[in-house]
Amino acid sequence: MVMEQLVEKYFRPGRLPHIWCPGCGNGIITGAIVKAIDKQGLDKNNVAFISGIGCSSRSSGYLDFNTGNTLHGRALPIASGLKMANPALNVIIASGDGDCTAIGGNHLIHAARRNIDLTLVVYNNSIYGMTGGQYSPMTPKGVKATTAPYLTIEPAFNLLELAKAAGATFCARATTFHVPLMVDMIAKGIAHKGFSIIECVTACPINYGRQNKAGTAGKMIAWQRNHGVMKSAWDKMDEAQKAAAIADGKFPIGVLYETNEVQEYTEAYDEIIKRAQGGM
Repeated sequence: MVMEQLVEKYFRPGRLPHIWCPGCGNGIITGAIVKAIDKQGLDKNNVAFISGIGCSSRSSGYLDFNTGNTLHGRALPIASGLKMANPALNVIIASGDGDCTAIGGNHLIHAARRNIDLTLVVYNNSIYGMTGGQYSPMTPKGVKATTAPYLTIEPAFNLLELAKAAGATFCARATTFHVPLMVDMIAKGIAHKGFSIIECVTACPINYGRQNKAGTAGKMIAWQRNHGVMKSAWDKMDEAQKAAAIADGKFPIGVLYETNEVQEYTEAYDEIIKRAQGGM
């Protein structure tokens, strides 16, 4: 199905064009989400799409699913409540790097710990784009932000390692240059039974790019092309080569971790209900 048909099928009439800045990758990620949903053949009436607050969170206003634009950092607990109330729903969350890892960081680790069947798509542009270019927990060390005019001194989270350590059972990454891979990663995350997180590396040419002289949106996407390394190639590196690649700003893309050995949370909770109903 071509994008025009996907827009007609999955976007609310009259909501486009979008309000994102020229060169922003959020539209690419949102398009990848609907392509993944279509790829999985989901009934859009059985899809709940929840967002927090931030540039990425505007996506819920464009999409014609059961949607909610919620509170800053609180998309995951609201999505968890939806999934608990109706486990048959396919619940997808859009969250920015600040929304997800700063004010929402505590919710992230506990949603991952529970292994509740949610699909979290993180729009990672390494900055607070909507509120003026403040640095986030995903902003690299040694760059400028409005709240770090003399450069950041804090290392960024390795988001997927954090989620894996907390208990996520599907962790993947793609960039807005690698669109077919992104669609595939989101589709696999939706299909996975358990907590899935897909980090989508994107560009903010305005509030990140201008401050750091990163060039045009095209140059920022070219950076993604040159720094995203397919997992199969990454795995062939020895530890010294990986360390050198990381020092150069490179990162693996693809499915980085998946396990089906952990019970999903709503299934475990159903067992609690049965025990309670049985008087145990």
